[in-house]
Amino acid sequence: MGNCILKTDDCDTTICLNPHQFDFHYPIGRSSFSKVWKVTQKNSKQVYALKEILKSRVVAQRHVNSALNEKEMLSVLRHPFMTNMHHAFQSHSHLYLTMDFKHGGDLRYQLLKHKFVEEEAKFIISCVIIGLEYVHSKQIIHRDLKPENLLFDEKGYVYLSDFGEAKIWAQENSNDVSGTPGYMAPEVLCQQNHSYPADWFAVGVILHEIITGSRPFPGKNLKEFKEKILESQVQLNVDTLSTSWSKACEDFVNQLIQTNPQNRLGFRGVGEIKNHPWLKDVEWDKVLKKEANPRFVPKRGNNFNREYVNEDWNDGIKPKCDFKQEMFAGYFYVEMPHFQNVDNNQNTHMRNKSSFVQPHIQSGSSSNQRARGKSSVRG
Repeated sequence: MGNCILKTDDCDTTICLNPHQFDFHYPIGRSSFSKVWKVTQKNSKQVYALKEILKSRVVAQRHVNSALNEKEMLSVLRHPFMTNMHHAFQSHSHLYLTMDFKHGGDLRYQLLKHKFVEEEAKFIISCVIIGLEYVHSKQIIHRDLKPENLLFDEKGYVYLSDFGEAKIWAQENSNDVSGTPGYMAPEVLCQQNHSYPADWFAVGVILHEIITGSRPFPGKNLKEFKEKILESQVQLNVDTLSTSWSKACEDFVNQLIQTNPQNRLGFRGVGEIKNHPWLKDVEWDKVLKKEANPRFVPKRGNNFNREYVNEDWNDGIKPKCDFKQEMFAGYFYVEMPHFQNVDNNQNTHMRNKSSFVQPHIQSGSSSNQRARGKSSVRG
């Protein structure tokens, strides 16, 4: 099984990458075609989250564009409230991405372990808003915001992750249906042109789930979600809850989950979100500079559901072995040292073209590599 290498006699190990250069500790996440591992790069001793994507399953599930897209999006984005990419490389069987490792697990895991109170939820949403403000400033829509894609660090700050469905905004995108049912905005579900407010809808759904334990628009499949959203405008009523939440929070959620994007908070820009009364006491500069005090701090130690991520894929999908390697051409990236400082000012931070190194796939003898095994709607 050949590794992703450069055609050079004197190969710098910071550029020539393969999975043997990392110590794999344990899996921390998974999807239908990938696993995410906590790893340590042997030379640098740097800890990363390494996403290991099985090419044959990506091809079988028609998610090649999503896998390639994530690398492209992360190569032009870098921010303190994102899981930033450091390397991308491939073997004949897998694609690999190394990203910032976050110790606190994802919001889905923490929702199962902890009942959040209002001030904790406000801090989480504040981090998400700052991250989205930056992503939108680059004319990119995330399109797959959900608890699984919001990660905590050990201090309690929250980061955007998984940019596989992200897209540069285009005026005509009605045929581009992407995301996870339950978090997808009505305009996306109904195949209408959509923009940044689609992400703000997902933020409202996530906050509703933090508050009540359920999404505002339930359903078992895409059809049921669509019917529920079109049925009526759901409104959160905090007076019916057993825990105490403010009317300002109620109003914030209800304005975000408006089914008509023109009536949705954020339609006129992130300013109207940050100026909402519920967020009036948020010190945005302090949060951005990580000088604030997170209200929720994940417990020390393991914050990952190891039983789930260790399971084998038993979904009946048959991996395709007859795909062409050319469809993964150019899947390579190495972060150069002068890009390692994260930009805090939310202005331009596009990577220099010289940071991209194009690899060649060498078909050689198999190694002792560990055996592990346009609509894009995620389950």
